[in-house]
Amino acid sequence: MSGGGFTPYTPQDICKNENGGGVSADLKTALVDMALAEGFVSVGICRPGAVPHAAGRLAEYVDLGRHGQMEWMAQRMEWRGDPAALWPQARSVVMLAESYAPTYNPLDVLDLRDRGAISAYAQGRDYHDVVKKRLKRVGRWLIDQAPNAEIKVFVDTAPVMEKPLAQAAGLGWQGKHTNVLSRDFGNWVFLGAIFTTLDLPVDPAEQEHCGSCTACLDICPTSAFPAPFQLDARRCISYLTIEHAGPIDPELRPLLGNRIYGCDDCLAICPWNKFAVAASDLRYHGTGDLVAPVLAELAVLDDATFRARFSGSPVKRIGRNRFVRNVCYAIGNSGYVKLAQVLDGLTQDSDPTVADAAQWAKMRLSGL
Repeated sequence: MSGGGFTPYTPQDICKNENGGGVSADLKTALVDMALAEGFVSVGICRPGAVPHAAGRLAEYVDLGRHGQMEWMAQRMEWRGDPAALWPQARSVVMLAESYAPTYNPLDVLDLRDRGAISAYAQGRDYHDVVKKRLKRVGRWLIDQAPNAEIKVFVDTAPVMEKPLAQAAGLGWQGKHTNVLSRDFGNWVFLGAIFTTLDLPVDPAEQEHCGSCTACLDICPTSAFPAPFQLDARRCISYLTIEHAGPIDPELRPLLGNRIYGCDDCLAICPWNKFAVAASDLRYHGTGDLVAPVLAELAVLDDATFRARFSGSPVKRIGRNRFVRNVCYAIGNSGYVKLAQVLDGLTQDSDPTVADAAQWAKMRLSGL
């Protein structure tokens, strides 16, 4: 899921070159070469107004309530739905994809019921930090080449609809699971955007190549896809374990399995991943204790030990209470009665949601 609200621009995000001079006709080619050398797997360019249907689709999504508690999606909709309104001076949007392809099959972890399943993207360093630094290096290179150029860089924290823009820039298409995928690199990618005042040559938009395949829809444990290319976040495990505050609907709790942060099922099953490109940055790959962490150890984390264990990880942002809530649900779904003992203290936890989750887990393990 895309997270976070609007982040104000900082001086580091806005760069300018006022040295004068002309823009080389080969600038785009050089830009692509530079971005690929930085570790991005794909680069494409489109106009800010290249996604005219985005605003209407976003409004319909919010009107149906499918955004759940993500109120930030309903905020600044005029910017989110129309990239041209976000920064009227922008003439081009450079979209970039960076691979975080895991070196193992994330579906295998689901069979380890006494372990937790953490989404592959969250097992290493926080991608917001890594991708943004790469984008800034590319952006600074760009303004060194062009006179009077200005840029703004975005990685998932501003009102930018990266997925439609990525398709408009030719990187890939939004699959039936609503994520961006490509015949060249599969769907294990982070997206970043560089808005610029430069009038760069654009790339042709990519077409959809899912065909009759419904693997991503069929594997979803909670039936979160009302139809192909549509997602109801209120039933999505990624949303439920990361964005949703408070108790999760008891009907959905058993379907979470041992997923304690995010869900990779629809991504992992996509057949286009046979073309997945290895991640260029090893910091995205988690260590053994994050690939399949022991649930009993996670259940006893207090706030300080939680923050220390997940320092530098995207997991840290949901906080100890929401994370331990997820761990309790996973323990309840484990079938390991012996794990009930680690729940004893949690049934009296100071956080009522954690206490409720622990009580539910103990009852489930007891067969009630």
